[in-house]
Amino acid sequence: MDTRINRREFFITSSSMAIGGALSGLKAIGPVAVATSKIKKGACVGVLPEGMTVLEKFELAKRAGFDGIEPNTLNSADEVREYADAVEKTGVRITSIMNSDHWKYPLSDNDPEVVKKCVEGLKTSLHNARDLGAGAVLLVPGVVTADVRYAEVYSRSQDQIRKLLPLAEELKVIIAIEDVGNRFLLSPLEMARYVDEFRSPWVRSYFDIGNVVSTGYPQDWIRTLGKRICRMHIKRFEPGTDYPKFDPKDRRTQGIDWPEVRKAMSEIGYDRWVTAEVKSGDESYVKEVSARLDRIFAGQNPV
Repeated sequence: MDTRINRREFFITSSSMAIGGALSGLKAIGPVAVATSKIKKGACVGVLPEGMTVLEKFELAKRAGFDGIEPNTLNSADEVREYADAVEKTGVRITSIMNSDHWKYPLSDNDPEVVKKCVEGLKTSLHNARDLGAGAVLLVPGVVTADVRYAEVYSRSQDQIRKLLPLAEELKVIIAIEDVGNRFLLSPLEMARYVDEFRSPWVRSYFDIGNVVSTGYPQDWIRTLGKRICRMHIKRFEPGTDYPKFDPKDRRTQGIDWPEVRKAMSEIGYDRWVTAEVKSGDESYVKEVSARLDRIFAGQNPV
């Protein structure tokens, strides 16, 4: 399905800024852009209340102090136009596109037809990102299962991503690999190696702060991945979370040391999108999520 929109119908002046920000600091392997000094605060579209139009969600995000929204793959030109209209009317930007089909149809699947569906979905997401000035697409590269070995996920996913690199370069959109519960890329060293092996500025890391705390520390991942990180997700800080808090008297605890995470972000010069991926809530909840993010960005604990 062709989801592309006529470029003359929608002009986003921030498009080049989004791409430049994503590539900032990649001196060894890609173009360098001037980065801004302020972290950009985003929210996944699912954080915003259900039952609202796209425009209403963008208007609420703006009232709550968010700079951008991350939608899932948009499968029709009408959907893309609706988001483009909301961007134009509110000034709230698109942080990135969360590819929708990588769990149901993994790149690493044994069935070539399943892989083909994932590739087509990723192509759609890449065009979404180009049309909406997002600059990046989140990708879960594969899933290790009882029937698909770890080594197969590694080689198969890389093979398919390499085939997509010419399109990513043409569209000026980064394929951003996320750390997530797929039993794959389980350490920051392996994630760094996986990304580096592409030797391309169009494959980077989409680092999720909350996804690594069961086996590691987000500040360690941030420092190890460094400039490979082009986007971040953030969770486990929101109202009502029951995740244990970090105890500075016992640094072995698996709560998140938010001031240390913020320090690590500063050390690598990260000033791009940090997008909240938390449950949906009403307007007061969304505003509280935004306020807690502000405290984290200021180097404080969120509560």
